Amino acid sequence: MKILVAEDDAVSRTILKRAVEKLGHECLVAEDGRSAWETFCAQPCVDVIISDWMMPDVDGLELCRMIREEERGARGRAYTYFIFLTALGDRDHLLMGLEAGADDYLSKPLDRDELGMRLISADRVTELHRKLAFQNDELENLNRMLFEQSRQDPLTRLGNRLRMREDLEVLQSRAERYGHDYAVVLCDVDFFKAYNDRYGHLAGDDALQKVSQTISASLRGGDTAYRYGGEEFLIVLPEQSVEMAVGIADRLRHTVEDLGIPHESNPPGNVVTISAGVAAFSSAGAPDDLLKEADAALYAAKRAGRNRVSTGE
Repeated sequence: MKILVAEDDAVSRTILKRAVEKLGHECLVAEDGRSAWETFCAQPCVDVIISDWMMPDVDGLELCRMIREEERGARGRAYTYFIFLTALGDRDHLLMGLEAGADDYLSKPLDRDELGMRLISADRVTELHRKLAFQNDELENLNRMLFEQSRQDPLTRLGNRLRMREDLEVLQSRAERYGHDYAVVLCDVDFFKAYNDRYGHLAGDDALQKVSQTISASLRGGDTAYRYGGEEFLIVLPEQSVEMAVGIADRLRHTVEDLGIPHESNPPGNVVTISAGVAAFSSAGAPDDLLKEADAALYAAKRAGRNRVSTGE
């Protein structure tokens, strides 16, 4: 273990350092509480601190409190086992030390056998804390992964409707507060039911994946895409007017068509295409109103012959 000794008496400090090293541990030394604190902060991991109680400037009690406060505030900081080395053996002083966060104490003059027993206990406790910290990190990572998975469409890897709702609410709030524009594009794969009927659902899934990958590749930084449902996709474009969003949607439409995915039930090109409806944020509306406008624009594109972009006007 790495052990930090804080002792203002030079003789006691030397005796303690030699005893710690004879027990097979690495030992750092500090001549007072302030130096011990600076050494602790500079080290990525100190397993044990053995500190005198009475020291100038920062005493052992204050040092212990500072250590515990640092551990609470510094994410990822390992637990440090704190032992007081003191001639003050009365009950009140022991309780004060424990309340400050100390784990154990050693009485002066130092007994090497007692020191060895204390360090065995310290090793067990710090190892337990390391295991708990690792398990907590694993649990946090798992929770984070589950959070992301619950907001991701498993087939296309785009955001799902839950993520879409959350993101739209945030974007709407910012737009209302700061007056920023944003637009949405609602896309639909043309005659997708006929595609599934002719080529099978596995091929349909593959086509949706290719379309979603094309959408993802077309996004700028800050743009987001979601699987709206079935063969429908929603693209959110911050800081874009209707005119600019129409241009983006039309380029995407051409890119999907250029994939050349065979679709014999979609004349005249007989390849997979998309239709798109575009709508822009209005300060008087809500996200649901915006989605309804985009949906109406999408149906206008379909009525006009599909494989085109419409604003519904």
